[in-house]
Amino acid sequence: MTVRRALLIVILAEALMPVLGYLSYGWSVEGLQATTRFSGRLSLAIFSLIFLFQKSEKVDLKSILSEKFFLVFAVAHGIHLIELLGFLYLSGVQPILYRLAGGFLAYALIFFMPFAANMAEQGKLNLKQISTLTLVYTYYVWFIFFMTYLPRVRGTLPNVGGSYFEFVILLGWVSMMMGIKIQGVIAARRNTSS
Repeated sequence: MTVRRALLIVILAEALMPVLGYLSYGWSVEGLQATTRFSGRLSLAIFSLIFLFQKSEKVDLKSILSEKFFLVFAVAHGIHLIELLGFLYLSGVQPILYRLAGGFLAYALIFFMPFAANMAEQGKLNLKQISTLTLVYTYYVWFIFFMTYLPRVRGTLPNVGGSYFEFVILLGWVSMMMGIKIQGVIAARRNTSS
């Protein structure tokens, strides 16, 4: 898939999120909160592809998200950030400071990775540097998604929309992603040592 086409699909999908929010809750703060939630689900779907198939020999991630898959995710999650900031501003909800700091670091990594990937293609980052950065990026962003849903399932995060059942499914999916990843790493090590 071309980069332009992948970005167009993501932007069109993101444009659908406010429509879904409006249809679900009307023109309200709850509608904006739902828009933010739906956008976050889209971001999770895109990140899931990157997390699971970035180094896969069986699934060609470039044919699904283009060769600039870090950019595609950064655009999707950037739109999610704009919606999230809009919701926080309009609702008057004060973010929790430590969650804000953790999220800031995740967004910094998300927005930096497309540049880092380009630098690696141009030879400005060596294989060890880009591999280390990608490893930190991949597992830290996964951790942030995990910590997004864990407190919701535990009921310790106030002022969140959505249902408990929804949160259980999403936490289960994020946890299963890690299980799949660990299984893949173990299988790759077995093949290497054979």
